[in-house]
Amino acid sequence: MNNLKEKRAKKIRRKNRNNSRFFGTKSAPRLSVFRSNKFIYAQLIDDEAKKTLISTSSRGLSKGTKTEQAKTIGEQLAEKALKEGIKKAVFNKGPYTYHGRVKAVADGAREKGLKF
Repeated sequence: MNNLKEKRAKKIRRKNRNNSRFFGTKSAPRLSVFRSNKFIYAQLIDDEAKKTLISTSSRGLSKGTKTEQAKTIGEQLAEKALKEGIKKAVFNKGPYTYHGRVKAVADGAREKGLKF
């Protein structure tokens, strides 16, 4: 039981340390990624107004592996952002390492024209 509490505390520390480095504005919002065991969520956040501008998730997707779905989520987010006139973003990976599904979201967004 104690190990679980330590693990959660470490994750919170990593998240807070990483989040303190990034601040999203209207012109360059923060692209925040959340990864659960089943799904992946990505959203563009304006921290000045404390508002989520655009969000996507893999909840409706059923085809492909989780990594392929994550890449699709990044592409969808970038397409929505470009329609709104957002060309730049600040990538916030949260407490997760930059590989696998988190990297796939970033790669998908870059391929569709979103700059980090």
